Amino acid sequence: MVKMSVPITQAEVWQKLQDDLGEKSFFQQGKGYQFLAIKKHTPVGNYLYCPYGPVASNEASFKDALKALTNLGREEGAIFVRIEPQNSDFANCLPKSAYKTKDLSPTDTWLLDLTPDQVDLISHFSQGTRTRYNTYAKKGLVVETTKDSEQIKHLVNLQNQLYKTKNLNAFSADYLKTELEQPFATLYLVKYDRQQDKTRQDTGDYPDDGQVLAASLFFDYDGTRYYMQSAADTKYRRLPATVALLTQAIFDAKAQRIKLFDFWGIAPDGAPNTHPWYGFTEFKKSFGGYAKHYAGTYDLVLKPTKYRLYQSTRKLNRLIRK
Repeated sequence: MVKMSVPITQAEVWQKLQDDLGEKSFFQQGKGYQFLAIKKHTPVGNYLYCPYGPVASNEASFKDALKALTNLGREEGAIFVRIEPQNSDFANCLPKSAYKTKDLSPTDTWLLDLTPDQVDLISHFSQGTRTRYNTYAKKGLVVETTKDSEQIKHLVNLQNQLYKTKNLNAFSADYLKTELEQPFATLYLVKYDRQQDKTRQDTGDYPDDGQVLAASLFFDYDGTRYYMQSAADTKYRRLPATVALLTQAIFDAKAQRIKLFDFWGIAPDGAPNTHPWYGFTEFKKSFGGYAKHYAGTYDLVLKPTKYRLYQSTRKLNRLIRK
């Protein structure tokens, strides 16, 4: 095994997920590098995609990884190989065939070091988040965890409600269920317990007893917990369901001796408040932590003529959707 920091999306456990999803993928290791490339299909032809990869210990190993990927791409008849190296310095040694394309995975993420004690972690929460953490139980919120794939229906329902208002496509139930069936995945649910609500009034709009108000999938790999698929009921914003969910997930991870919490994707530094990710970026930052910047998404072009056709088709599809 290559001794380096490897994101879950470049690990063999992620290949197992791709297998279960019916995707064809290729895992390869070399001296100082490794990668997982997933074969993707378009009307124009196929390409290989390395989510947050390849991973390499240094620039020389990174170049070796690119050579191996290029050879694999040619063997598979790929139009191009799409890469997302996490080390931003590696962007300086990309070949001329590399084309900077629209970022597919977030270029910036927010990380939280879990090694300090719990009191210290809480002290770095923003005042608002700390207050919500201290009061959520009094408001009848209960956090549960499950690996029962049938319970994915709660996340599916919440995502469908949320994405419909934003005109976005939610993940399919089968996709999310397959994710939860992986050994590295855990589903967190926040439910409303009427009997536990010490603040309930005789009047007001309250959830049904036992209603799920927030749900999220967390993935654990190699000392990191990843905050992945998530959604919450926006009707009851006054109830801090997402704070309850995240704080429990953070402290559970710490109890399991996981050292790092990856909030997975934030708006770029200095982004205006009109940025579509501005709100949840501020929310993630309210738990304390620090930003990490990745290199972005690049295409290693193997068939220039077909690649230009692919780009034209992609632009046309975007115009049609608009």
